[in-house]
Amino acid sequence: MLKYITSILAVLVCSVSFAQNATTEVANDTLPKLTTFPLRIGVDLSKPIRMALEDDYQGFEIAADFRLTEKFYIAAELGNEKKTVDETQLNFTTEGSFIKLGFDFNAYENWFGMENAIIVGMRYGYSTHKQTLNSYTTYQTNQHVEDESLLTQTPGTEFSSLNGHWVEVVAGVKVEVLDNIYMGFSLRLNRLLNTKEPENFQNLFIPGFNKVTTDSNVGAGFNYTISYSIPIYKKAKKKKVEEETEE
Repeated sequence: MLKYITSILAVLVCSVSFAQNATTEVANDTLPKLTTFPLRIGVDLSKPIRMALEDDYQGFEIAADFRLTEKFYIAAELGNEKKTVDETQLNFTTEGSFIKLGFDFNAYENWFGMENAIIVGMRYGYSTHKQTLNSYTTYQTNQHVEDESLLTQTPGTEFSSLNGHWVEVVAGVKVEVLDNIYMGFSLRLNRLLNTKEPENFQNLFIPGFNKVTTDSNVGAGFNYTISYSIPIYKKAKKKKVEEETEE
């Protein structure tokens, strides 16, 4: 009899244990999950690399984005550049600051808990800068000189209060390489909208926009960032459970 009672108790214990495990699994599947809304702040590594490779360039850029929804982020870049342009007839130095504001859309479907991104987005860019005329040579067909009065300017003349306005189309990736640390790369296609130029010759370089050509207002650029993600707040999200039904 004792053996019979012991067997029944063992079966009951196993049944209760199985029921508890099943209940726990169901509860875990239906518990609300927390989606993080972080602020990512980083720097553009391409600027110091360019400084190491080019003697006539200095620059830095801070990049940041903040998650607004599951897919959309507001994004901004802020920086400063100094570049000496040496053309056939003109040598001048451009120096100034820029800011870019816009959004990113994450086209990548992450697994739950991942925050990697394949982004497409847009920016509005604005720069304020100055140019210093370092030297020039007289040449009748100089395409950058619109008026011979330029030739009365003394080398070292500074032109201030210049600016540029443009839009950018952005495409890139951001990958978490360590906890809260992300590496990112993006390509930029720029369209110059408007620019205030020095008197009698053109802007050939605009901070944040990059090189400007005389026959086109379209340019290109890129950045390579490392950033740190700071959780700002979390929002409950129910994890989706895929169920297969048989008919």
